[in-house]
Amino acid sequence: MNGITTCLWFDGQGHDAAEFYVSVFPNSRIVSVSHYPEDGQRPPGSVLTVDFEILGRPFLALNGGPEFRHSEAVSFQVFCDDQDEIDRVWDALTSDGGEESMCGWCKDRFGVSWQVLPADLGALLSGDDPEGAPRAWGAMMQMRKLDIDGLKRAYAGE
Repeated sequence: MNGITTCLWFDGQGHDAAEFYVSVFPNSRIVSVSHYPEDGQRPPGSVLTVDFEILGRPFLALNGGPEFRHSEAVSFQVFCDDQDEIDRVWDALTSDGGEESMCGWCKDRFGVSWQVLPADLGALLSGDDPEGAPRAWGAMMQMRKLDIDGLKRAYAGE
């Protein structure tokens, strides 16, 4: 074995999705685009696959058709260093038809699920303070987009 890639199935929006993702995340780019041949299952010349990278990690967008849809059973966790980064990523992912959910979860306009999280969320939810972690958990359960200061205040009992 020499690697692993996430393949995302789309119904014709794979190229648009890949372009959107590389615009949202740094160190991201379109690597290559392939097209359906004359005898393919979709119109000849239409985009078949897009190889792209998000934060330097490989992905593939496949325009396979309407047979399969995305679900919350699979999501991508994005760990952000500060509130400005959470705000920027969250706002981009939920714009133009994306949807907010609870506890830092959202869907983008293509139906892909994301978790936009503070990088130190694990320390707040399983920290040394046996009373602080449940308070942070309770605060998180009330939030849509996560608020780092709110989580830290809850952990501290403020």
